[in-house]
Amino acid sequence: REKHYSEQHSSLINKAYQTLLSPLSRGLYLLELNGVEPAQETDCDADSVFLTEIMEINEKLAEPKSEDTLEEIETLIKVKQEELTKEVTAAFERDDLQEAKKLLAKMKYFANLEDKLKNKKIPS
Repeated sequence: REKHYSEQHSSLINKAYQTLLSPLSRGLYLLELNGVEPAQETDCDADSVFLTEIMEINEKLAEPKSEDTLEEIETLIKVKQEELTKEVTAAFERDDLQEAKKLLAKMKYFANLEDKLKNKKIPS
């Protein structure tokens, strides 16, 4: 019984750690704690400049891969994620949950791009 109890708590601690580890999942959890629904894929209030940038990166990822291009995209994604993380942190500090929600939606786009990039880098 004690072993079962320990396993349950260990599982909860691991889940909490994984949630807090990433700025995106941490931000989404903070929204949830404050009763704010995260932006859905159908929420199209992202600006056209941002969406164009995402499309351009997707197009670069669709091209035949070269190491230089992949490294360039990886750097761009990291820089954008760092900028968004700083902005979302500032939004939470101002208690501007709607702004945090918008920024976290943008972070999701970059997380998806990062996943696509990782799949490109895995040798087939």
